[in-house]
Amino acid sequence: MRATMHRALVFVLLLGVAYAKFESYEGTSVYEFSVKNGAEAKLMQQLEKELDLDIWAHPGPSRPGTVLVPKQMKGEFEYKLKFAGIQHKVQVDNIKEYMELEDKWLTSARSQRANITAAGLSFDRVYTWEDIDQYLDVLGEAYPDTVTVVNGGSSVERRPMKYLKISTTNFQDKSKPVIYMQSLLHAREWITQAASLYAIHRLVIDVTERDMRNDFDWIIVPVANPDGFVHTHGISGTFRYWRKNRSTDYGLLCMGVDLNRNFDVIFGTGSSDNVCSDTFHGAGPFSEPETQVIRDIIAEHKDRMELFLDIHSFGSWILYGYGNGTLPANALYTHLIGVQMAQAIDAVKKSYNPDYVVGNTALMLYEASGSAADYAMSVGVPFSYTYELPGLRFDPGTLFGFLVDPAFIEQAGFETWEGIKVGARYARNSYRARKGLL
Repeated sequence: MRATMHRALVFVLLLGVAYAKFESYEGTSVYEFSVKNGAEAKLMQQLEKELDLDIWAHPGPSRPGTVLVPKQMKGEFEYKLKFAGIQHKVQVDNIKEYMELEDKWLTSARSQRANITAAGLSFDRVYTWEDIDQYLDVLGEAYPDTVTVVNGGSSVERRPMKYLKISTTNFQDKSKPVIYMQSLLHAREWITQAASLYAIHRLVIDVTERDMRNDFDWIIVPVANPDGFVHTHGISGTFRYWRKNRSTDYGLLCMGVDLNRNFDVIFGTGSSDNVCSDTFHGAGPFSEPETQVIRDIIAEHKDRMELFLDIHSFGSWILYGYGNGTLPANALYTHLIGVQMAQAIDAVKKSYNPDYVVGNTALMLYEASGSAADYAMSVGVPFSYTYELPGLRFDPGTLFGFLVDPAFIEQAGFETWEGIKVGARYARNSYRARKGLL
């Protein structure tokens, strides 16, 4: 696998293939960095603003951070880190080369026409928003006894916010807990769609664990940020790493709100009030139509919603709230379930990916307010987690972050599903105990 990847890259480079895409990323580098204390972490936050950096992954215990540095800022970046004594090294000298490679692989996969049928999708490509939107409708028509397609509202650019309700009892059996799952709340995290689409496949089409379908009612939102996701597929490739939605309420110079900072929980303390920031929280809680849809789903089902899963990338983390470091009353049990989910994933993961780490978001990484998972917990969902799927690696020593290797897509869905099954079964037992149904 690794040899194949590198041979493909060498082939592309030797031929000198000219791409019109991704020109704005020419010479942009990925750096790994480590911080030893709060002062160094604060300096990195300052440099993020001053030098137009994009911190992909914040450092955690025994985990370095990862940052994307524009070509014109590399000299100043390296000087300031060296002066401050912050350890750093180049992971990828020119990310454009690998963006071109990702594009080549995914274009090749897309050249084989996607069969959007009731028989399921092939897990060898990144599907567009249009593909997924069509697929949900196909499933609703093909499996009316178990699948209901719901349009929860519209995005900023008027795309429907569709999701699936999967149930053998049409959500009428109150003895069943509700499991909620969403992906692509952050637009650039393409690999996360694999988790949602794979879960749908195992619950609707290729059902191998009957209890997963029979004992639960499922709500799955495959694309929680439709406009942002569409924007990342732009023809120039300039916006491959776009994170936010596409709100224009704050001017045209800088657009978009970080939807995972827009929920009404500890709002505005672990996010940015700068419109141009990737963590801009918006004018106020639920200022964005996308987060309003998620809020309304939670409100409708919170009496039975036992487990909330927000799928992100990257980092191999399972995180729980709260984002300011305050722990929930059931923190010990929450952590235990997280560890069990992580161990299930680690048992089947690729050897070159790190083991999953479980913990509180703020205590393990950084403060982050207004998140979807924290909001679900704050309104009474007992178990709420943010998954951070692995970043793209060819070997243990090199990290390519948000880029997607088609060969890893099915594996990403499979291993995440292994963790979800464990969490769901714990949630089922907890729900039955709380409701006196044991």
